[in-house]
Amino acid sequence: MSNVVIAGMQWGDEGKGKIVDLICPAFDVVARFQGGHNAGHTVKFGDSHFALRLIPSGILHDGMRCVMGNGMVVAPQAFLDELAELKEAGVDPRGRLYISERATVLLPPHVHLDQAREAERGADAIGTTSRGIGPAYESKASRYGLRMVDLTAADLEERLAALLAVIRPQLVALGADVDHPDLDVAALAERCHAWAGDLKPFVADTGRLLAGWVRDGERVLFEGAQGALLDIDHGTFPFVTSSSSTVGGAAVGTGLPPTAIDGVIGILKAYTTRVGAGPFTSELLDETGKHLQRRGNELGTVTGRPRRCGWLDLVAGRYAARVNGLSALALTKMDVMDRLAEIQVCVGYRIAGEVRTDYPADRAALASAEPVYRSFPGWQQDTVGTLEFADLPPAARDYVAFIEEQMEAPVLFVSTGPKREETILRREHPGFELLTAGRL
Repeated sequence: MSNVVIAGMQWGDEGKGKIVDLICPAFDVVARFQGGHNAGHTVKFGDSHFALRLIPSGILHDGMRCVMGNGMVVAPQAFLDELAELKEAGVDPRGRLYISERATVLLPPHVHLDQAREAERGADAIGTTSRGIGPAYESKASRYGLRMVDLTAADLEERLAALLAVIRPQLVALGADVDHPDLDVAALAERCHAWAGDLKPFVADTGRLLAGWVRDGERVLFEGAQGALLDIDHGTFPFVTSSSSTVGGAAVGTGLPPTAIDGVIGILKAYTTRVGAGPFTSELLDETGKHLQRRGNELGTVTGRPRRCGWLDLVAGRYAARVNGLSALALTKMDVMDRLAEIQVCVGYRIAGEVRTDYPADRAALASAEPVYRSFPGWQQDTVGTLEFADLPPAARDYVAFIEEQMEAPVLFVSTGPKREETILRREHPGFELLTAGRL
């Protein structure tokens, strides 16, 4: 039995969706454990292109069961819209897609509060997607939020009134418009009743289902959103998401015990990107950064915002590896580096005249850090679509070997293009046994 977590090693956008989509055939269930529709997973195969925001990437595989765990915040309308897009594309999720009855409901008032806060911060905005994710998690932690099971509660209007009693005064204090149907108890209750009917076929006790499947020897692939450096505890606080995007969140966010997890595959982009505000030591503000942005098509899946680009930061990468623990790595977007004559990798930070190789918690230290680079020759050859590791240019193989050494984990996958099939799978490498189920 191998139940495996897919974990982002950077600030998200590492290519987790593609890897989940690729290795799904080795598993029976895909379970998403945190986040909401603030993060998108882009999956391409053949001529098809899907941007999934809430529903796990495994839904594109016929027969694959997919779970949206209790650790998620789910906006009902966003879910229904995504469901309609899948159905229009010929993907039928009926009978194999489940939403935890314990998942937090992200409601329109959460969105209003998120947008009002970001507007009030002005130049000091955190850079949220303004989708209401933070306020929804806040309502969960403060115990006035609603869960999926509450949408059919007899006292729904009273619960909504309690939620609005907290949110409306904040909106007034922020100077936001509170004369909106989204902030009216009766109107909001009417929408919730409608959503409850539409969501009924999908809502279930997913913790019980997962436990039963694992007991029966079924294999679970845990899928998170964002990356380790956006984790609420371990990320670059306060420029983080509002949930646990590291491996620990997989147990908390699904209801399975930590002992059910057998391995971790970390996803690392061959360079580094970040969306929104926050420290980014290896960021490139020159033509090379623009080149990576253009060639890598670095636009946010959900927001469409350009991603900040920079050299691979292995100080941050090693920290993410320590927090998550790694069985193997997937290195994505290798082909984006094809045209560079020289490639640099950040291996240390110079802070107050001292070179450090640990990742500091202090944001002032991070903001002042200067990157210490190690330089590598570029391979300047086309690697798009390469399927065998031996066929990569020697300089590209050396780059991979250095990453393995620094991250202390074998690179099991090397992505050489956006399509599912454009991936090197190194079957001879340690870590492959996590995927051996006779189906990959």
